[in-house]
Parts: sequence; structure tokens; C-alpha cells
Amino acid sequence: MKFAITSRGDQVSNTLMQRMKTYLLDFHLEQDEDEPDIVISVGGDGTLLYAFHHYQYRLDKTAFVGVHTGHLGFYADWTPDEIEKLVIAIAKTPYQVVEYPLLEVIIRYTTGEKEARSLALNECTVKSVEGSLVMDVEIRGQQFETFRGDGLCISTPSGSTAYNKSLGGAILHPSLHAIQIAEMASINNRVFRTIGSPLVLPGHHTALLKPVNYSDFQITIDHLTLLHQNVKSIQCRVANEKIRFARFRAFPFWQRVRDSFVCD
Repeated sequence: MKFAITSRGDQVSNTLMQRMKTYLLDFHLEQDEDEPDIVISVGGDGTLLYAFHHYQYRLDKTAFVGVHTGHLGFYADWTPDEIEKLVIAIAKTPYQVVEYPLLEVIIRYTTGEKEARSLALNECTVKSVEGSLVMDVEIRGQQFETFRGDGLCISTPSGSTAYNKSLGGAILHPSLHAIQIAEMASINNRVFRTIGSPLVLPGHHTALLKPVNYSDFQITIDHLTLLHQNVKSIQCRVANEKIRFARFRAFPFWQRVRDSFVCD
């Protein structure tokens, strides 16, 4: 088996990465940074997001596993004192593959330049560079509403516990084949009206955002933020690709939600 390890970059994570690398090589596993069968992320959920984007060109061939060196994460569930156990499991145990859906974002431009396609593990956010965001929202090719407010967040089920939750969005089990649209400070009065509630779209539904006035937007894909100019439309739907996680033990989602948000 070929492996690669990514680190958050702090001293604790780097030391742990080196120890794991030594252990895995002792078990005669091959380190391959270009075509790994398994990618081990050492740090936190942000580190795994980085690893996902780095290896998204081979999602059908690579599985991910996370070790957290800070707070318990939704993607990083192994602790530093369990690395020997994890290394033995990787070297000796066939792992179960769990697949989670991803968000596909396609940005088209009024200038006719090539469309930009991205995949998000957590979410995509759209904000106006100038003034309020005003977007026509189409669902399945039909006008649904004209949104006015600070912005929109389109999230995956596994990303529903991140920015989406802070916006009042629902927590979705990551196995659901869906995406969610949550509003950021929408404008609702006698003149302007939005649904005012998060929307959950199934895998066969597509959301299309069309600018009403301005065409320059700040768009984030997970931790990546870019300015997009001359935007004609932003298409969001469940991607055909999925992320694959290597599971060596039970990792109950609702227990993670409870531990992260309910328990002291």
C-alpha cells in the first residue's frame, strides 16, 4: 500500500507525522506523495480539507483518514496516543471505505471565458464585493426567489456542521445525497421577501444563481477565497465525485455531533 501524510505544520503535528512515517516504512509500506492509496491528515479538519483539495484529482483511488492534534474534528477522529494502533490497522487490516457526497460549483462568465469548476467538501459561499448580494435563485430551471442580503452558503451534508450551522442551517447526516442553501442576513420587508429558511435539495436538483446587478463576487470554496469578475451564473449541485474515507472502526456521526456541540 502507498501512503502520504500531510501536517498542519505546527511542531506537535510535524513530530507526529514523522513518527507515523517511520512506523509505516518499518511495516514496508511505500511512501508516494503523488499517487497514494491512503492519505493521513495530521492536524484538524482544516488540514484534511487541504489534503482533499490537494488530491482531488484522484478521489476514486485515494482514501483519507484524519488524526487530530487539537480539538476533536468531524473528519479527524484519531488521537495522538492512538497512532500506533492506527499504523497497525493501516498496515494489517483491510479498511472499510465510506463515501460522502461533494458539492460541484460551476461559475460561468459574461465574457465567454472558460467556465470554472470546483469541488467543495464543506461549502461554497457567495458574497457581493460591493453592497448587498442580489441574486435570482433558480431551482430545476425555474425562478424560485430573488435573494437580497449579505450572502448565500451552499453546503454539503458533511459540511452542514460548519458555517452552515452558524447560519441556522440544519445538520444533515453525511450519507445523504443532497446539498443545502442557507441565507446570510437576508433582507425581508414589505418590498423584498426571501424564503427565510434553509433549503435542502436532493441530488437530482440543481440550483442556479444569477446576478441581478453587480457581477463581481467573493466566492469561497471551503478554505479558498477568490474574487470572480464578470460572473454570469453560479451553478451548484451534488457532484458525481465523492470523497472516500478509510474506516478502521465505528465513527458514529451523531455521537460526534453530541460531543462537539452538546457535551461539556
